[in-house]
Amino acid sequence: MIRRCRDKDAGSIYNIINEAAKAYEGVIEADCYHQPYMPEEELEREMKRVTFYGWEVNGELVGIMGIEPIKNVTLIRHAYVLPQYQNQGIGRRLLDYLKRNTTTPSLLVGTWAAAHRAIAFYRKHGFNLLPDKDRLLAEYWDIPPRQIETSVVMGIENNKD
Repeated sequence: MIRRCRDKDAGSIYNIINEAAKAYEGVIEADCYHQPYMPEEELEREMKRVTFYGWEVNGELVGIMGIEPIKNVTLIRHAYVLPQYQNQGIGRRLLDYLKRNTTTPSLLVGTWAAAHRAIAFYRKHGFNLLPDKDRLLAEYWDIPPRQIETSVVMGIENNKD
């Protein structure tokens, strides 16, 4: 079941992000990987600007995905599923839900250039790599230069036909 996350879900969101992000160890550049992947203070800041939706199994959040409308686009932010629940369609269902419930003409997602599984996931769901990623990352995200250097941006037109 998909539901909008609440402030009281912060502990579950923190756990999901940090458990799922362990997959980045040895994949993304070593200077970009750390544990916890998202410290509590950063999650608190993100929860003020990102609306998170979660997938529940037996009343427990096991996957999350956020949206952040900025200007004329919506960013897909922090898409993670607990490792033991991956490859069960949870990410697809969350993404489909957000695509259906977003009103901006375009959806963008940023991810690590070395995160080939994430890139393949978004490609499978209609997103394409965008050539002007440095401009997009600087315009729509608030991330350090090193992250811009090591990331990609993917996009899709939000057709609700």
